[in-house]
Amino acid sequence: MNKITKVLATGRTRTTSSDGRLLAGHHDGKVSINTSAGGPGAREHAFEAVLPHPTAEQLFAGAWSACYLAAVSVVAKEKKITLPPDTAVEIDVDLGTAGAEYLIRARLNLVLPGFDPDAAATIAHAADQLCPYSKATRGNIDVALGVITT
Repeated sequence: MNKITKVLATGRTRTTSSDGRLLAGHHDGKVSINTSAGGPGAREHAFEAVLPHPTAEQLFAGAWSACYLAAVSVVAKEKKITLPPDTAVEIDVDLGTAGAEYLIRARLNLVLPGFDPDAAATIAHAADQLCPYSKATRGNIDVALGVITT
């Protein structure tokens, strides 16, 4: 798999359950996604307020992060783990080049404040195995999976 040597653009998202119900195993269709184009001076904004339109990298990261957050809630429910209400998924998707080839890569972080890092990593990897977007990208793009517990 070729790796990006020059980043052209980055789409960033931070996704949370709008009211914590998704994390409790109930989904009312409301997920909060904030996006940013990245770089110095970039401003963060709510997904619905992006004008004139979000970038492809933001859309991909937003869809993936919402799906991954749902997978995290399924894993937690199966393991009988209560997730903190400020659980989030942060994804950066880079568009870049390697020579004449255009590529994307992603950095995905599961944010579980106050969690044991090893337990957080176990949840993150189990959700990665369950999430359809993670399955679709596995082996096709460069992906780094991490956890943030502070």
